[in-house]
Amino acid sequence: MSDYLLDNTQELERLRLQSEVWEPAGRDLLERLGAGEGRAALDVGCGALGWLRVLSEAGWAVTGSDVDPRLLDVAASSGLEVELVRDDIFESQLPAASFDLVHARFQLAPLGRVEEQLHAYRRWLKPGGTLVLEEPDSASWRLLPDGPAVDDLIDRIRATFRERGGDFDIGRQLPALLGGADVAAQVIALQPSHPYLRLPLQFAASLGLEETDAAEAELRDGDRHGLTFTLIQAWRTF
Repeated sequence: MSDYLLDNTQELERLRLQSEVWEPAGRDLLERLGAGEGRAALDVGCGALGWLRVLSEAGWAVTGSDVDPRLLDVAASSGLEVELVRDDIFESQLPAASFDLVHARFQLAPLGRVEEQLHAYRRWLKPGGTLVLEEPDSASWRLLPDGPAVDDLIDRIRATFRERGGDFDIGRQLPALLGGADVAAQVIALQPSHPYLRLPLQFAASLGLEETDAAEAELRDGDRHGLTFTLIQAWRTF
């Protein structure tokens, strides 16, 4: 599909929270890769924050790209010393072989253009550069104790991704897509009332799904914990 799967004003709130929730996982991975020492890193589809902060903290010279100028404006308000570029991955003006590290999070799952995306990521890498991909696998995504209405809503989210050409569970394919990659997996236990528990409702709003009242009621239960989807991280040096 030529357009991005998710296009809703509530996306900004979801993207900000997403970045904060998964920043520790990003820091852990960057520790494995070593300090940036001024080398060039590209955060593809950086949105409102993405990996901009964690890359800057680790000493990389950071460029963030996104197709949406509104999100780049939000990223600019962070005060980070990064370069922000409006760029469409499918008609990219970014120069080839310019980055020592290319990172993309939650970019394959919604777009459904995996081969084109991987080609672009590889094109931007310098020889010896590292490609880092982070994508979801919904197998762990649930309330504790189980919430049947939330489970049903998550099933509908997965189905809607498929109907629109994406794949919410593409994370489990990353080892094959990046043959020879190193792989890690992250799941976060969410305490009652943690705002990320409401992620199924945020996705439902973005995707235009209706009949979410029962899921809303389960998520208002102040005694329920939850697990996030599994964040699959895969990285390979080329």
